[in-house]
Amino acid sequence: MDTPIIALDALKRESWSAQESKNVALVLDFVQHIMNDHDFDYVLEKFGGGAYIQHNQSMPNGVGGVVDYMRKFAKQFPDFSYDVKHIYADGPYVIVHSHATISKKHRGNPKKGLNIKDTWKIENGQLVEHWDAIQPIDSFMRFYAWIAGGGSKNRNTLF
Repeated sequence: MDTPIIALDALKRESWSAQESKNVALVLDFVQHIMNDHDFDYVLEKFGGGAYIQHNQSMPNGVGGVVDYMRKFAKQFPDFSYDVKHIYADGPYVIVHSHATISKKHRGNPKKGLNIKDTWKIENGQLVEHWDAIQPIDSFMRFYAWIAGGGSKNRNTLF
């Protein structure tokens, strides 16, 4: 499998309201195109028009800041992918729990990559805010996280 596809039908919950289902579909469209397809032009065109507050301090505010970061990351790690394990929806918030890997051979290996929880806030059909918690799993990803750290690219708090 070259490009992982996020299977919404397998992850969907009957308890979600119609609006929560729309919010989840919006987030998964964003995630599929930025994290798996690396289709940055699509992401900028579809999601880049509004305000977007970024709480990951290594990225600037705005969808453009996320795209710039991910464009560089995908250039360094072209096989980077994001395997969604769980999705939680609560009103305007969507939480995606994923296993990200940088190599095709590591996909599905729980001892490699990153454990990520991303939270998005959606207002009026737009992604407006994002938080994440990223846990490097293996020694390479721990080292990468350490050397990639650095100055804050926005003034937002983690909370």
